[in-house]
Amino acid sequence: MSSGELVKTAKAMVAKGRGILAADESTGTIEKRFDSIGVKNTEDNRRAYREMLFTSRGIGDHISGVILYDETLRQRALNGTPFPELLASQGIIPGIKADTGAKPLAFCKGETVTEGLDGLAKRCAEYYTLGARFAKWRAVITIGAAGAQVPAAIPSATCIWANAHALARYAAICQAQGLVPIVEPEVLMDGNHTIEQCHEITEWTLSAVFDALYNQRVTLEQIVLKPSMVISGKDCAAQAGVKEVAERTLAVLKRTVPAAVPGIAFLSGGQGDALATAHLDAMNRLGGSPWTLSFSYGRALQQAALKTWKGQATNVAAAQAAFLHRARLNGLAAMGQYQSGLEKKAA
Repeated sequence: MSSGELVKTAKAMVAKGRGILAADESTGTIEKRFDSIGVKNTEDNRRAYREMLFTSRGIGDHISGVILYDETLRQRALNGTPFPELLASQGIIPGIKADTGAKPLAFCKGETVTEGLDGLAKRCAEYYTLGARFAKWRAVITIGAAGAQVPAAIPSATCIWANAHALARYAAICQAQGLVPIVEPEVLMDGNHTIEQCHEITEWTLSAVFDALYNQRVTLEQIVLKPSMVISGKDCAAQAGVKEVAERTLAVLKRTVPAAVPGIAFLSGGQGDALATAHLDAMNRLGGSPWTLSFSYGRALQQAALKTWKGQATNVAAAQAAFLHRARLNGLAAMGQYQSGLEKKAA
């Protein structure tokens, strides 16, 4: 893919009113999802579940791209159509999870670094031939706090810089192989930290990431940033309101993210469906940002559909309606047009 095509793809991924579905759960992660609805974690059930999502009528109106797992990228619909082709036929760009997971970081208790750089260029070249046009790499940053199970002194500079470097090396390799890299530094909402602490750590993390991207000669016009929002820890006694989350998140982004980046697709990070949508909407209503503000949600897009589906073919239509409804609401939020009253309406 030429540099011009990479720019075009990156812009299409964050087109106004559309967002990215994160359907890249590993086999182990999706087992937890299936356990919650009493469905066995078999390859056929995983294929059937993803096909249910991907064949929802009208999905292309609200979803610009789908992040796939390695297994899913190679699977086919019941009619024999490869999933990447099925998505592309609806105007949806197929993507791939490129990392191999977060592993313990040596000499940094409670912290991790994401691995997968070995052999990445070869994997990216194969993923391109299979139909992928973008990739994703997730780095995980944990905030420690007094009384938490993790050390209060984290994140460490070692962890921040190790993950920033890995993200930048991944992004450079992706671009060299014709894939648009989604750069995902996630500051976890797990813990009892305050929104002020999250603000500080998120700003530090993003500053380090863009320093590393510059040093690795990554072209910013050819990436999509997938950050976490600046939010209170889920166990924090004082939960910040929607307006404060929106204001702090935009403040951090304006201090750290160059205007050359075409768009930001937020992760939901364990937020409830409606809350993740409300936060995105509030940021778009504030306006004034040089980038498109969109979404790249997993559970926050899929949860209602998963609970409705329950592994039963007879529930597919209802599950697809629930999924499409959630996608539509987030599409509205990406334009600053969401209203909480829409949550109560039938799909």
